[in-house]
Amino acid sequence: MLYSIETEILTEGPGGRRFDFDAPRTAQEVCAAVLASERCPFDAQVYLLVTDAEEVHRMNLEYRGIDRTTDVLSFPAVPFSAEGDFSAVGENEADFMDPDTGFLQLGDIVINAARVWEQASEYGHSPRREFAFLVAHSMLHLCGYDHETPEDAARMEAKQEEVLQGLGISRD
Repeated sequence: MLYSIETEILTEGPGGRRFDFDAPRTAQEVCAAVLASERCPFDAQVYLLVTDAEEVHRMNLEYRGIDRTTDVLSFPAVPFSAEGDFSAVGENEADFMDPDTGFLQLGDIVINAARVWEQASEYGHSPRREFAFLVAHSMLHLCGYDHETPEDAARMEAKQEEVLQGLGISRD
């Protein structure tokens, strides 16, 4: 399968801080690993925006009605009836496929750059690991997962860790 991850990294972190890793490449690897683990039967594309806390706050309020910032937002383009069940796409391909590329338009991810550093420090791991975790978490949302119940949260957590461990992105 082919996966197209379009990235736009608009801001630096607090105080002009820049990521010390290749964020677009890390995002590509994580997205591809999640889609492979979910056995996505389509070539797929995802748009990733890394921006500042103010923009994430604005988007959270505008699109979700929540008046605060957060670490990551997920905007799925496919209405999954069950986690990782891509059958809705097959039944309505014209609604979900980019007519120019033929790729499944899976959705958008928005990451708060400042929270990458804050949470990496808080959890005692690298900014790359935190960034990869947020991408994996959001990709699972784009594939129909949520964490509304403790069981759902545990399932998402296990899948996130499996993907990150498979890529050698550990908490160390």
